[in-house]
Amino acid sequence: FELDDAAKLAYMLSIPMTVDMVDILSNTDVSRNPADRCYHCKKAVFKRIWELARADGYEVLCDGTNASDDVGERAGMRALAELGVRSPLRECGLTKKEIRRLSCDAGLFTHDKPSYACLATRIPTGTALTEELISRVEQAEHVMHGVGFTDFRIRYYDGAARIQIPESQFKSVIDKRKKIIDAVSPYFDAVFLDLVPRKTEV
Repeated sequence: FELDDAAKLAYMLSIPMTVDMVDILSNTDVSRNPADRCYHCKKAVFKRIWELARADGYEVLCDGTNASDDVGERAGMRALAELGVRSPLRECGLTKKEIRRLSCDAGLFTHDKPSYACLATRIPTGTALTEELISRVEQAEHVMHGVGFTDFRIRYYDGAARIQIPESQFKSVIDKRKKIIDAVSPYFDAVFLDLVPRKTEV
């Protein structure tokens, strides 16, 4: 649904959209899933984006990092800095809350879109990343979304799925327990609910 949302937004803004495939799992610095995986992944992806941008005559490349992001804790930020990628939202001091307000004022459907992290973050550091494993997580989250849940995570843990949801959706989980089990269990050996509520971003 991330790609669908990107295409929808590009259409609304009447801007061209290019989709390119990067076989990121062929990079062993990524597929080994080390602690600095994000650095290697971000660097490989943005090197490719730079190639495409320069081929189209662009000399400036920007990303969506904002002032609410803790640059010091994100290894991927180091890769962006090394590649000369600009972050105009952060440079202007715009926080996530301010960006949502401005997006709402502009009539963009993304103004209340839940944050969505890379699927690799659902898998413990040191557990090898494979296309099959990432696909299982992706499919399970897709069907969970179809059941009616938002702003959740399904994390892989030793063959099982650990579901993290905001506290506001706990009652709904109990009410829809059978639907969740039917939706998620085909992809995992067991399905667990994390009783610690997932913290959501404003």
